[in-house]
Amino acid sequence: MSSTTDDRQATMDSTQIYLEETFTDRKVGTIRRLTPVAADGSADSARPVIFVGQAQVMTPMGAVPISFELDAATLSAAVEKFGAAAEQAVHQTMRELQEMRREQASSLVIPDAAGGALPNPSDLLGRRPRR
Repeated sequence: MSSTTDDRQATMDSTQIYLEETFTDRKVGTIRRLTPVAADGSADSARPVIFVGQAQVMTPMGAVPISFELDAATLSAAVEKFGAAAEQAVHQTMRELQEMRREQASSLVIPDAAGGALPNPSDLLGRRPRR
């Protein structure tokens, strides 16, 4: 049995490789610094360094990971912008969760009274009810 996915192979784009470094305060969250590199590992100064913040929000369903890009050129600027960006990402995530909840609630199918009535147990057993 073969499918079209059997012939596919995951390949990395050698023009989009980054060196990843992680920084954390061990309390609030983590900042990842993604430094662009060439396929040989040398620095690629033609592309900008990217900073990505990560945090977790506790919900009744457990921890929800939040990831957000930080518009910063240096690590110190990323640290400074972390709090505001994290708060904005949390609000956006909560809006998305509420929208998903609304979509799920509106997709519930409620049968009409006639079509949704439970069958008589006697009918299921092939017996006629006593009168």
